Amino acid sequence: MPILLFLIDTSASMNQRAYLGTSYLDVAKGAVELFMKLRARDPASRGDRYMLVTFDEAPYCIKAGWKENHATFMNELKNLQASGLTTLGQALRSSFDLLNLNRLVSGIDNYGQGRNPFFLEPSILITITDGNKLTNTSSVQEELHLPLNSPLPGSELTKEPFRWDQRLFALVLRLPGAPSVEPEQLGSVPTDESAITQMCEVTGGRSYCVRTQRMLNQCLESLAQKVQSGVVINFEKSGPDPPHIGEDGLVDATRPVNSFGSQSWHSCHKLIYVRPNPKTGVPVGHWPIPESFWPDQNSPTLPPRTAHPVVRFSCVDCEPMVIDKLPFDKYELEPSPLTQYILERKLSHVCWQVFVSSSAKYSELGHPFGYLKASTSLTCVNLYVMPYNYPVLLPLLAEEESHLQPVHV
Repeated sequence: MPILLFLIDTSASMNQRAYLGTSYLDVAKGAVELFMKLRARDPASRGDRYMLVTFDEAPYCIKAGWKENHATFMNELKNLQASGLTTLGQALRSSFDLLNLNRLVSGIDNYGQGRNPFFLEPSILITITDGNKLTNTSSVQEELHLPLNSPLPGSELTKEPFRWDQRLFALVLRLPGAPSVEPEQLGSVPTDESAITQMCEVTGGRSYCVRTQRMLNQCLESLAQKVQSGVVINFEKSGPDPPHIGEDGLVDATRPVNSFGSQSWHSCHKLIYVRPNPKTGVPVGHWPIPESFWPDQNSPTLPPRTAHPVVRFSCVDCEPMVIDKLPFDKYELEPSPLTQYILERKLSHVCWQVFVSSSAKYSELGHPFGYLKASTSLTCVNLYVMPYNYPVLLPLLAEEESHLQPVHV
């Protein structure tokens, strides 16, 4: 059930009027309503939950949360007024705290026992703001700071205020007060240069610099497509690059392997899609992504984890391993420079093993817990998650299975 949280800037500067004669706040309200209409085209939207948060002081900033119904959301949206300060940092913190309210009780984060991609609450946080200076009661701030202290129990177990299934997107309104005489540029909408852009990118989202109503509609269409069930992972290369593959599909020994130069595919911060089971509507899985520490019985607390796991991949071609009767989990990667590079190699019969550093006691890189592999049709790249150290475990299980076979005399 996707959660769609709208964070609306209600600072006094949202009363400024755009060239259409409407205030920025009215434009924001209209954008929320249009997004809901666009989203309603998708049959999966029936399970959506909408939340509304403003820049008011906590807890009054929460206009529609876990308890409020859709009618309350629409009524609160209609009655919003712009009269406060641009307290973006505090508002973002309140929004993430609202999303995380029940996570410790539900056990969705599974602290200390690995991260289960199939335990998720996909959330899209869309903030609509004018991108003006950040203010509080005492000063104007140049940088965006989220308060570190959170009232939620268990919040100290994650270093960041967000989780891997929560992405932040920002619509930064830059609508001029007078109509432009320049012809409108068509194409993709650029990111904004305000403080929120970096925060969006850290969560796996992005910002949009909105200069016209047409651009705003284009952004809302794009955002409606981004409501996907999935979690964000940092994929990072470990070890040397793979050998180059020639046109004939064989290793080209004449071209040197580049082990030092940084390429865009070496490090990707992207989503893996976690598809719900068609029969139950709930994702099903078996194996976790390992924790990045070895448990210490003498430690009174768990070490805090990063919101997004760092999954390292080795570019050594290996044979994909599976055995009957032992399940595996398969997740499609969001298109990225990494997926493009793997698909361009056109090798669907080999895989690259994946690791989490410090997940084993005596090995810095840890043992493999799965692999990246191009689909047979070379249309996408999948992450296969297996039992930890599966190259050792699977042959042992296969051998045990052969011993248990009935012998016919």
